[in-house]
Amino acid sequence: MAHLGSRRGRVLALPVGLALTASLGFLPAGASAAEVSDGAATTAVSTNGPKLSYVVNVDGGRGTAASVKKAIAAAGGTVVIAYDQIGVIVVHSQNPEFAKTIRKARGVVSAGSTRTAPLSVQKDTSVGEGGQALTAAEATSAAARATDDQDALEPLQWDLPAIKADQAHRKTLGSSKVTVAVIDTGVDDTHPDLAPNFDARASANCVTGKPDITPGSWRPQAGESDHGTHVAGTIAAAKNGTGITGVAPGVKVSGIKVSTTEGFFYTEAVVCGFMWAAERGVEITNNSYYTDPWLFACKNDEDQKALIEAVTRATRYAERKGTVNVAAAGNSKMDLAADELTDVTSPNDTTPVTRVINPKECFDYPAMLPGVVTVSATGAKDLKASYSNYGLGVVDIAAPGGDRTEYQTPDAPAVNGRILSTTVNGGYNYKAGTSMASPHAAGVLALLKSTHPKASPAQLKAMLYAQADDRACTNPYDIEGDGVVDAVCEGGKSKNGFYGAGLVDALDAVKRR
Repeated sequence: MAHLGSRRGRVLALPVGLALTASLGFLPAGASAAEVSDGAATTAVSTNGPKLSYVVNVDGGRGTAASVKKAIAAAGGTVVIAYDQIGVIVVHSQNPEFAKTIRKARGVVSAGSTRTAPLSVQKDTSVGEGGQALTAAEATSAAARATDDQDALEPLQWDLPAIKADQAHRKTLGSSKVTVAVIDTGVDDTHPDLAPNFDARASANCVTGKPDITPGSWRPQAGESDHGTHVAGTIAAAKNGTGITGVAPGVKVSGIKVSTTEGFFYTEAVVCGFMWAAERGVEITNNSYYTDPWLFACKNDEDQKALIEAVTRATRYAERKGTVNVAAAGNSKMDLAADELTDVTSPNDTTPVTRVINPKECFDYPAMLPGVVTVSATGAKDLKASYSNYGLGVVDIAAPGGDRTEYQTPDAPAVNGRILSTTVNGGYNYKAGTSMASPHAAGVLALLKSTHPKASPAQLKAMLYAQADDRACTNPYDIEGDGVVDAVCEGGKSKNGFYGAGLVDALDAVKRR
């Protein structure tokens, strides 16, 4: 089972399971000759390599995209979907030289493979399963302590009073006109705490890079991860007398499934997720993962550069359409503002190598992309969680993500230092991670949007940061209590590397000014 310091899992929760189907096989082997037009060299195209997925980023509008699509075909590629709004084309090809060839085509800005393993064979076994179960005794005790205005398990949710969400709920639960999309491993909308608030219209399965809106396609299947379901509950579990309460229990939540069964979040799926949310008018997206197979994707690599570009275009498009994008900072205990970092886990779908990277040139994305709200995690004692990434100028804000109970023990009646939320099959469990922090921030943004329905994404983010409760640096930071400093916080009380602008404040979010 993964421990709280681990960052091997794609989703940024600890511990965590993973999810989805990769049903794409191989094209018949063989070879054919083709002419590559629009500026690319003439070549004999091989089609006997492994089937890979690519993103091709185009500049120059729809006319240029049309000519690039012809060049893609000539280079042995098949277009899966073209997002002409942002000039990103998702392609499959078995030509080992496809990326090098298509980069020469007129109008192509960048192109790269989204993975290092063939479409049908990748497998991740590095992450433990599930979360920590809620016991029957804990549930019974909580229900006995719940007040008339609390759901049955709410006494165990120390995270709600930590951000004053319990007080905010006395003013409003949020508006049903606001939807938060959970771009993740899928959401079980049959859960009784999620069904009342689920927005099927804004839900889809984006794993292939092309949205599938078959009813239920957005759900995790048997054996797949409950991660997205847990995240969804933190945002918008209904206040209905039973179970838990979300940060914004009156808003809508949707599920956009982007994780394969094996647990990989590839670029084409992530692009599809942002585009689907944007085109459906979703107000907020939550992104509790990093994009595989690179923990940090680097601009000085031709493939990785293209992946960053594709997702950046998608996030910017979503924001232009009115969406605020929120992302987890990550669980590697890393200072993302450091001069250099060591990555030993990438690429994670084949054989990792050790790389020393510059985080100003190599990005954990979408969290480190411009305009995205980057969220670090705190525990029940209001300190940076032991596993949480940090970094002055990188982390925007902090929110409860939970921690080991022995590190940060909550006040009674809560008994577990992790975050309690919904799981599949109508259940509840505890998880910890920046995965759990990000949806708290997304929930507060949903309350802000409910209170200020005409506010733009820029205005909502400004209010989120201005209203946050200042948290001064925690120095020395020895979360394990062994006399060794585990991290160094830089910055002042109103802006620092551990907590950004501070801890999110749900009560201020519902006050009209």
